[in-house]
Amino acid sequence: MLSRLRSAAPHVSSALSYQTNRVFKNTPIETTYYCFLNANAFSSKVATASADSSPSSNQISDKPEVKVNLNAMFWSKPCSLALAKDSPLRIEDPDFSAIKRFIFKLLLFYSKQSKSIRGANVVYGRILYQVDRPPIYDVFNLEKTFKTTFSLLVLHMWLVLRWLKEDGKEGTEFGQYLYEIYNHDLELRVAKAGVNLLLTKWMKDLEKIFYGNIVAYDAATTQEAKHEDLANVLWRNIFSEDGSDSMRDAASTSVQAMARYTRRELTCLSMTEKEAMYSGNFLFTPLTSPTQQTGKKVR
Repeated sequence: MLSRLRSAAPHVSSALSYQTNRVFKNTPIETTYYCFLNANAFSSKVATASADSSPSSNQISDKPEVKVNLNAMFWSKPCSLALAKDSPLRIEDPDFSAIKRFIFKLLLFYSKQSKSIRGANVVYGRILYQVDRPPIYDVFNLEKTFKTTFSLLVLHMWLVLRWLKEDGKEGTEFGQYLYEIYNHDLELRVAKAGVNLLLTKWMKDLEKIFYGNIVAYDAATTQEAKHEDLANVLWRNIFSEDGSDSMRDAASTSVQAMARYTRRELTCLSMTEKEAMYSGNFLFTPLTSPTQQTGKKVR
């Protein structure tokens, strides 16, 4: 099964709703599917993987060097991630009138649950827009495998779920819709990678890893946590091939940059308007132009 996963061809996820596709239909979302390996959850699978099908242990250093100055990135002052009112990327509910609006009300289109589901679909589309496109892999010098894609997906889910959790009951309910959409998309990704007979088992394993990562990120960003805790967690969850705690020197710059990126996104999301968060009318910090991320260091 491991070899089938590693040899799977790229696929495009079809889990987004119609409204989300309206925004991202012109954006190619290329995702390569590989077996997700975690030292704690999948140690037995690692032992059985064949040497010729295993990714290189030099995942970061072997990748063609991207000419970005990571040490100068993600120091700029945090700001709201909400889209401008006139942004063409905004998604608004259709403003029906008269008989059409009456009919759609009867169909519960404007119910709280329906609005939350539509909003959660858009929010998940924003996460995919950041995770599935090449810039995030180029900037942090990561190979695009199922492991890295899944780990980045979990990281950005955590960023949003943390904001929602802090918003109380409404945020918790919205977060459940978001998680269900994520879980459905993940199941499609794993199935398309060639896992059919053991799909349920893989989903349970990935669910354990998801919640384990969430707990680790929460612990690494508390006031009591050490400054280097977040970088260490990001190394284990995203960069490390074998789940080792020892960070390689070659990866240190990328890991530290991702730690700054994560902290900055947390602050930016805390500054983002509630309406933008629940409607999905926000974008994570663009990673297309490293020069845009430079600036005065924020203490």
